[in-house]
Amino acid sequence: MRGKIGDKVRLQHILEAIIEIETYSLNTDFSGFMKNSMMRFACIKQMESIGEASNHVSDWDIGYSF
Repeated sequence: MRGKIGDKVRLQHILEAIIEIETYSLNTDFSGFMKNSMMRFACIKQMESIGEASNHVSDWDIGYSF
């Protein structure tokens, strides 16, 4: 476990951010998304949260080699 909160909490934060992005973009198409700067920036903020949380999740050795 890295940091003060555990992987389970970080993964929950990632899931919540994904759900937020889905909610923001639920009733729009790509053109509408691109025209709505507030929606774009809200999604970018959620993606930043996903990236930050994922950087702090512990490395798991699951036997795969990349």
